Amino acid sequence: MQTVGDGTRILNFLIDTLLVFLLAMIAFRTWNWYVYYWRFTPYNFGWFFFGSVFIYYTLFETLTQRTPGKWLSKSKVVNISGKKPSLLAVMIRSLARITVIDLFFSPFLGMPLHDYISKTRVVSV
Repeated sequence: MQTVGDGTRILNFLIDTLLVFLLAMIAFRTWNWYVYYWRFTPYNFGWFFFGSVFIYYTLFETLTQRTPGKWLSKSKVVNISGKKPSLLAVMIRSLARITVIDLFFSPFLGMPLHDYISKTRVVSV
């Protein structure tokens, strides 16, 4: 079980963030159509983006242990013993990604905060 390096993690982040942004933009534009024509309550784009982040990562990592970014970089999420992480661990991992300070823990912990508190690792397939 070999953990992936920072370059692979950055590639995963860029690919997945682009896809999450596109999903959030589609949801935001659709909602704004309802706001305009049906007088629904308007919400900021951030609500759609962070909701999409949580749903995207939770679904992909629970069902397949991999997101599209991880498929391209040939990596996956595992728990400390190398097995599939539990739903709770994946949900904690997804919630921690929403925090602004998540990536700033890498120099201190050797891994992002979402890996540390969920007790998961990203390894090569």
